[in-house]
Amino acid sequence: MKRPSPGRGVLPGLPGSTAPAEDPAENPSDGFLEGLPGLFADDPMSAPLTYPGRLAPAAGLLVDDRFLPMTEPPGALADRRVRSGDRTARLADHLAALGAAPPEARHPVIAVGSNAAPGQLRRKFTAAGIRPVVPLTPAAVHGVAPGVSAHISRYAYLPATPIGARGASLLFVVWVDDPQLAVLDATEPNYRRVPLPAGSFPVTLASGETLPPCHVYVSRHGCLVDEEGGPLPLAPQRELIGHLLGRSAALRRLCGRTPEEFVLSARDDGTREAARALFVSDGLADPAPPGLHHPRTAGSPAVRLHEHNPNRGSDGL
Repeated sequence: MKRPSPGRGVLPGLPGSTAPAEDPAENPSDGFLEGLPGLFADDPMSAPLTYPGRLAPAAGLLVDDRFLPMTEPPGALADRRVRSGDRTARLADHLAALGAAPPEARHPVIAVGSNAAPGQLRRKFTAAGIRPVVPLTPAAVHGVAPGVSAHISRYAYLPATPIGARGASLLFVVWVDDPQLAVLDATEPNYRRVPLPAGSFPVTLASGETLPPCHVYVSRHGCLVDEEGGPLPLAPQRELIGHLLGRSAALRRLCGRTPEEFVLSARDDGTREAARALFVSDGLADPAPPGLHHPRTAGSPAVRLHEHNPNRGSDGL
């Protein structure tokens, strides 16, 4: 069976794109970013086969139901320029006018899955009574790529987890304040938030700035793997689900024969738990030793990730 290919493109694609992000400052007439006729059309919680959701095409500021374009000149995050209508302002000034936390009080979180989708972020924060005011900036994250966690979310999609990779992936950095970070933690019960060591996994913004250590959510369950034991890259849900169903007769008996049947079946708690166990027993997953997916204590070795080899042959998957 053909190995699922990693998603390409940023909108409506997947994290991990190698395509360059478009600078909204070069397209001042591009008004869809503010109007959002498509960016918030759905989200993975309500439409699981759309996971990881609709991603922004470039840096911007999420404000309620708007996504405002943001330039990326060299210098501090506070000095990025945010455009709202025909007016521009420094990010720091825009946040202050909204009564939101300043850039220096925010935590950089690498999003390898749906946390890079403004619609998903809006849904998470508004459900918790927190106003969604969040800067997002694309970055080259070296040594990391989006893989697939070895579990099914309660919304019935196969969620992402970081895997080790050669080269760099274009991912989004989500800049959250303390209450927003607490909300993300609460919505990620199957993950542990760990620091990504800057020395081993440098994160570089489009401006050329290298960030201090960022946070990343790593699955407690390991990752899905191919028939040679290498981690699967994140791909569109229909392709991923079809791939797994094609490899496992037991999974077909449990969850059905199509992605649609899989999603319907996976809304049941017992089915999800049975599928997670089956991923391991059928060789679809590497649960990994605990140290690989749990935070390290101070002074311990750097976080290690499953490594995805893009040169691995695709025959048989």
